[in-house]
Amino acid sequence: MQEIVTYVEMTSPDQLNPAAPVPGLSLEPLPRDSPLVVDVQARIGAPYGWKSASRTEEEWRTWFAEAPDRTFWLLSFEGEPAGMASYDLHPGGEVEIETFGLLPEFVGKGLGGVALTLAIRRAWASAPSVSRVWLHTSSLDHPRALPNYHRRGFRTVRTERR
Repeated sequence: MQEIVTYVEMTSPDQLNPAAPVPGLSLEPLPRDSPLVVDVQARIGAPYGWKSASRTEEEWRTWFAEAPDRTFWLLSFEGEPAGMASYDLHPGGEVEIETFGLLPEFVGKGLGGVALTLAIRRAWASAPSVSRVWLHTSSLDHPRALPNYHRRGFRTVRTERR
């Protein structure tokens, strides 16, 4: 099966179409050295074949070293870890949402739209003069991922076949 990678962006916080709030869902900073960073990313990605699901300890060290400024935020629902967002700051005020996802046990519970809303708001607030927030998704990711990005206000800027 050929993979299609889709890049989406927002160029203004006004483009965000927020989902209705869900009580009990929050996004809180997570230290880089928290074991939850590896655990949650691996569990989010396992159903979709993400590299994070099968990285060795050495591959994780390399991944962390490649982006020393990457920040991590834990999505929690009623006090339980529910997902994660991580961010890379790029030159020119660009913020890449490097990781976004829910743990499998929280998928299908109506949390994706508001979780993404929280992640997007955090991206816009992550630096003094953010000019663009972007991410990429894959046809191998959850089938509702790309529609959720579009509903929140992202627009497709590029696709690649791999």
